[in-house]
Amino acid sequence: MSIIKTLKITVILVLGYVFVLPMSVTAHADEASSMENAQVMQAFATHETKKTGVLSIEDQKKRLVMFILGVPLLVLLLITGGLGIAMGVYGRQVFVAHMIFAGLSMTLAIAHAIVGMVWFFPF
Repeated sequence: MSIIKTLKITVILVLGYVFVLPMSVTAHADEASSMENAQVMQAFATHETKKTGVLSIEDQKKRLVMFILGVPLLVLLLITGGLGIAMGVYGRQVFVAHMIFAGLSMTLAIAHAIVGMVWFFPF
């Protein structure tokens, strides 16, 4: 009987060791993992912005730049239209000037559109 009793105790201890030890290790690993996660989140929360060379521009300054781009664009468009009317209606020979101002107008219009989409697209 003592051998059977000793065998039972041994089996109980081994089974306890097999089932309880992994649970405690897993609990300890979960605790360590949650502590690491908390440290990572804290690092993101308290992380100060590093100077990465990217310039942050205020909306007021962005609108001013768009206005500064828009005024010459309107002037160039009016000149191009005036030269076109002068050619079509009055028969003036200003084709080269008309093409130069049209090219400048298109270049400034494309720049204006790109800046507007980059700065203000998602509104």
